[in-house]
Amino acid sequence: MLTKVADLPDRSVRYLEAGEGQPLVLIHGFPFNAEMWLPQLYRPAPGWRFIAPDLRGFRGTGPAFEDVGLESVTIDSYAADVLTFMSHVDADNAVVCGLSMGGYVALSLVQQAPHRVRGLVLANTRAAADSAEGRAGRDRMLELVAREGAAGVATAMLPKLLGESTRRDQPDLEDAVRGLIEPNSPHGVAAGIRAIRDRPDRVHSLPSIHCRTLIICGDEDAIIPRTESEAMKAAIPGAELVVLHNIGHLSNLENPIAFNRALGQWLK
Repeated sequence: MLTKVADLPDRSVRYLEAGEGQPLVLIHGFPFNAEMWLPQLYRPAPGWRFIAPDLRGFRGTGPAFEDVGLESVTIDSYAADVLTFMSHVDADNAVVCGLSMGGYVALSLVQQAPHRVRGLVLANTRAAADSAEGRAGRDRMLELVAREGAAGVATAMLPKLLGESTRRDQPDLEDAVRGLIEPNSPHGVAAGIRAIRDRPDRVHSLPSIHCRTLIICGDEDAIIPRTESEAMKAAIPGAELVVLHNIGHLSNLENPIAFNRALGQWLK
């Protein structure tokens, strides 16, 4: 696995890459960064090149990674960033995999440029916009990050990020997840919260997705229930659904073997 930097017209993007062959772009969830995909990058599927960029505002440090436009960032602008990045790394036509917020970005990307998406993987995500209650929760999270930074957000989110079985059987994973969250800047995290809060509803666009689609969910996901994944499967023509058992919201981290198996079988 290699850590690289893509020098785009307006900024530099850190990304991780492993394997050779057809491109698969991995879009991380909130409030993480490309390193959440390490279990997949360490074992890329044969014949595939796995590429995981940091989204705007996440993880990067130092002058080369100073992000512009965070005050106005949206899910759609994250998707536009990924499309620009894909062109830079010779992945103009790729399979796109997004988890949680990464799934929101993937759904925007396939709507903006369907001809550039060969296949779509939607993990632990939903197509619907936030409810009024959900938006109010985002506003409280904005207040929290202003007071306590990324560490405060990690503490607040950890109880729901991991499934009950994972918290019982893999207690050390909580510290690893915290370590993925805390390096992010408060400004980047706040931008992500606003982008999620204000994202449009994509339910109406699901029937227009005509690329092969895999949906992955965990049966212990306390953030996005299995019913959301079942609804997406019903709406996207030909979509496949894999339910991972005893797994919560971070399916790729909680059970990498099962996640990689589901992804690898589908990629074949």
